[in-house]
Amino acid sequence: MAVYPASRVREKGPNINKTEDVCMKKELICRVAVVMTLITLTAAAEEPSVYDKIWGVTNYENKEAPVLQKLAFVGRLQGDAYSFGEDSKHNEDFTWRRLRLGFKAEFFQDWLIHIEGDFDLNEIENWDAFNNRLTDSYIGWSPSQKVKLKVGKQSAGFTLDGATSSKKLIVPERSIVAGNLWFGTEYFTGATIFGDVDSVYYKAGAYSSSAESGFGHFESGYFTLLSGGIKLGDQSSMRLDYVFNDTDYDSNYEYGTSKLEHIVALVYKTQLNEKLGLWADIAGGIGNSDENMSDLIGIDIMPFYNFSESLQLVLQYAGVTSLEGDADVNMARYASRNANRNQVETAHNLLLGFNWYLYGHKLKWQNAVEYNYGENLNGSGEDYNGYGLTSALRVSW
Repeated sequence: MAVYPASRVREKGPNINKTEDVCMKKELICRVAVVMTLITLTAAAEEPSVYDKIWGVTNYENKEAPVLQKLAFVGRLQGDAYSFGEDSKHNEDFTWRRLRLGFKAEFFQDWLIHIEGDFDLNEIENWDAFNNRLTDSYIGWSPSQKVKLKVGKQSAGFTLDGATSSKKLIVPERSIVAGNLWFGTEYFTGATIFGDVDSVYYKAGAYSSSAESGFGHFESGYFTLLSGGIKLGDQSSMRLDYVFNDTDYDSNYEYGTSKLEHIVALVYKTQLNEKLGLWADIAGGIGNSDENMSDLIGIDIMPFYNFSESLQLVLQYAGVTSLEGDADVNMARYASRNANRNQVETAHNLLLGFNWYLYGHKLKWQNAVEYNYGENLNGSGEDYNGYGLTSALRVSW
């Protein structure tokens, strides 16, 4: 069986305007939840062939054509309704997470061009802010399954969630392991060679550290990625990732990496039986001493249970700690906003998620409740204890 696995901070008080604002946000979240429910129920009532017709639309396809074999419109639309609280602070809203639009073209049998841009629907009234950045913008060559090549701006994936597209995550948000030991900018200019040889698969690449919205440059430094894995039968795999990061932090240009110099991650995936599966990784990073960055280690364990091809339950524990006792660890996305984005010494996340796959990963509704803990907030000795709810709509094509 296929696995369909893979604001603002407000303080309570008597202020009437703040109270009305919070009420309006709660009403908005309720409305979004109702709309998502209606979308889900309406889509569930349709025959699967309707989905096939909608998602099967291709602008052009002719495998026998000598030049252009395929031209397709690609993209994704993702939105979150969330509510996170801790003591006197509360953070809730609806936000558009991602809007990606672009195309893929296959030509001369072995060649591919992929151009895609990221747009911010939350800033639709301001073109400069709305037009966010280029994401996948590369040319690919695939002479065989054993050897493939990409050159241009592309995703540099490592760790469990960092190497998983946001289209195929089985929880609404990447874990705090990826949030601390992966490069959240994700898309970098560079070159990657990858492929499969029998049960072994590999990837090697070199990339600019630049965080430019267009194509990057190497004046901000570079990083390299080596990854190798093995398929353990039909239902399991294990992979080792290594990153060497040589970013120039004194450059006048913005960098999109982190202050970790070496990163290693061991990733494991298995489908234990038709219903039960497990994804996990353990990752560690050596901090750059010149930048006063401590060493980090993290673990992510994520068992899931498939009630059917459409319904899935996910349990996730993720933890990250600084080995030097410094407040260098990021908490989860929305919990961090309650803490004014301050870092902690150790972060723990416990999440229970429920997914409804209407058309695999191409149309799904993801819901999660989570507990967030952060120790030694900003080196103050105080801790963060909070809970949160997320309801997420994910569409891709």
